[in-house]
Amino acid sequence: MAASPSTARAINDRFALRLLQDEGPLTATQLKTLTGLSRPTVADLVERLQGSGLVHVVGESGAERRGPNARLYGLVADRAHLAALDVRTRSVSVTVADLLGTTLAEASVPVGDDSDTGPAVEKAVALLERTVEEAGADRLHSVAVGAPGLIDPATGELRDSSGLPAWHRRLVGVLQERLPAHVLVENETNLAAVAELREGAARDREDFVLLWLGQGVGAALVLGGRLRRGASGGAGEIGFLPVPGTSGLPSATGCDGGFHELACAAAVESLAADHGLTAAEALASGDAGAAGPATGTAPASGHAAFLDALARRLAVGAAAVVSVLDPGCVVLAGETGHQGGAELAARVEAELAALSPLRTEVRATALGGAAVLRGALLLARDTAQDALFGAPTAGL
Repeated sequence: MAASPSTARAINDRFALRLLQDEGPLTATQLKTLTGLSRPTVADLVERLQGSGLVHVVGESGAERRGPNARLYGLVADRAHLAALDVRTRSVSVTVADLLGTTLAEASVPVGDDSDTGPAVEKAVALLERTVEEAGADRLHSVAVGAPGLIDPATGELRDSSGLPAWHRRLVGVLQERLPAHVLVENETNLAAVAELREGAARDREDFVLLWLGQGVGAALVLGGRLRRGASGGAGEIGFLPVPGTSGLPSATGCDGGFHELACAAAVESLAADHGLTAAEALASGDAGAAGPATGTAPASGHAAFLDALARRLAVGAAAVVSVLDPGCVVLAGETGHQGGAELAARVEAELAALSPLRTEVRATALGGAAVLRGALLLARDTAQDALFGAPTAGL
């Protein structure tokens, strides 16, 4: 069935806006070439988008003759402002950006373990307000929060989870109450996977699993280019995976005894100590690791032995995921994945090849500690653009 004229215009407008987002400023002739639309249709489209305040002339193309077709059109970046928050157990980081996703200001603040819920929330809100002011943003259109824990698929809210600070959940509610903005929350590991898919280590993959290796342990599943959350929002809770080599079995209320016990930051620190190293020394990768860690005090053999032992642990968890999903690629993220880098990833790939007949490439994160914040910013940008541009995108 042919689209109605209004629907066709909406589709064409969104296509043109997406091109301007992805390709940067374009001339009308370039828009005509990329969209396949006629010159009169493109002229109407550009006039319509200018009238809506979404597009403006940003310059002229020197490669073409002067005149209407030489004008360069771009998105009006300050039409909306966005914020992204990376909420960790002991800190909060904020980025404020324009509609294009260009960072205008960013800041971080520690939050102590002994902080009560109210003061911790106010500290995070004050950080956001200061950063928005520094960015020169009048108001925020969309705010995306990345936090550890489960997101209820029915309500989109962060579920109350044991072992996680109570102020995390309260922060989202306070932002929704105080801000005249779209406030969204997503699991931090899922956001890291979205960032790696679109801008990082998995840009060339439609199927992959991201293993988050930090204070906590988790996984994010991307299949067919889409994030998969599971029926209850808990897909990827790999910390609860029963594996050999632990003290027992995990429970519904705690992941001690699960894969978490082998791969969390505390376990990595303990394993490093067994090899006479600190975690920072043990995870030092590349040439520094081959010649001994950066301090020059630890032997290269201890560094290599530690990486081999850690790789065997990580391969146990990765093998369970690979045997069920066969993603073809695993990305190691979080502090451990970032610090271990390509050297750790190569060892995990070799260990995984010995455990599973399914060929799986293992890569290190390309975005490091910025992955969660970047994923949150992408979510905020998509939300704002969907609202302003009209037609929805594929989303996360």
